[in-house]
Amino acid sequence: MAILGYKPELLATCGTLDELKALADAGCDAFLLGEEKYGMRLPGEFTPELIEQAVEFAHSRGIKIYVCVNNLMDNEKLPELPGYLERMGQIGVDGIEFGDPSVLMQARKLLPGLPLHWNAEMTSTNHGTANYWGRRGATRVVLARELNMDEVTEMMPSLEVEAQVQVHGMTNIYHSKRSLVHSYMANQGRPVEDDNVGLTRGLYLIEAERRDERFPIYEDSNGTHIMSSGDICILEDLHLLMKAGVQSFKIEGILQSEAYNLAAARAYRRAIDAFAADPEGYAFDESWLDEIRELQDPHRELSFGFFYKEQVY
Repeated sequence: MAILGYKPELLATCGTLDELKALADAGCDAFLLGEEKYGMRLPGEFTPELIEQAVEFAHSRGIKIYVCVNNLMDNEKLPELPGYLERMGQIGVDGIEFGDPSVLMQARKLLPGLPLHWNAEMTSTNHGTANYWGRRGATRVVLARELNMDEVTEMMPSLEVEAQVQVHGMTNIYHSKRSLVHSYMANQGRPVEDDNVGLTRGLYLIEAERRDERFPIYEDSNGTHIMSSGDICILEDLHLLMKAGVQSFKIEGILQSEAYNLAAARAYRRAIDAFAADPEGYAFDESWLDEIRELQDPHRELSFGFFYKEQVY
């Protein structure tokens, strides 16, 4: 049973400041954004100047802004990292999402008291490791998308930090620092049109054994990213995560239209508000999914993801 007064955060990614404002109107409580140099797989580029504008708008509405600093930190990035973090502190962001311990150490030193969210992608699979990072300064764990429902809900009583769970959208299934698309096209003797293999190009992979599935693929300065062929949608069973007390629900908006992301935000907002108003009498309303289904890409399945699969690591 959820704690009295419990109301989880509805967190979203966004590609532009205008989309952020629209998603705020749709009911989002927080946003995760950043720039490609320090963050990975972001739907849009937010320079420090744009982050400052986002914070100014968000704080006027009681909304939080978290900055993604989850990139793989090589030696070339480390000298500039303290300056970037200090700038985020001056802007007044509400938290930093990190994966590399170098970010944690610098943030603790330069920004004491700022919430730090540990995101280690598929390796954040147990409460022991999450609490390890919590005792070193992290305030939240971004749980692996590969965990099933029982693993998530049964972990909650043992966590010493907040938990964030992705409840909607696509997920990353492969990352390489190499420029695989460029290499492939060069090997085929087919030059890349306008040198564009980024988010806007619309490239995807099809496996010989699964020709009905399309896996979006794109490149940026961080390498090559292959995304899932379907979209997580746990709205129907969101109440199980709410009963367990999960603190933050994330809608991943990358490679989706603004209209689609707004529909998802409105649907999850309805579910969260209905549960908060009456946890005991809460019931899922099938109509909450109507707008999402209308906008869902017919080539992409809406599914429970790994929530009801037995995962083998």
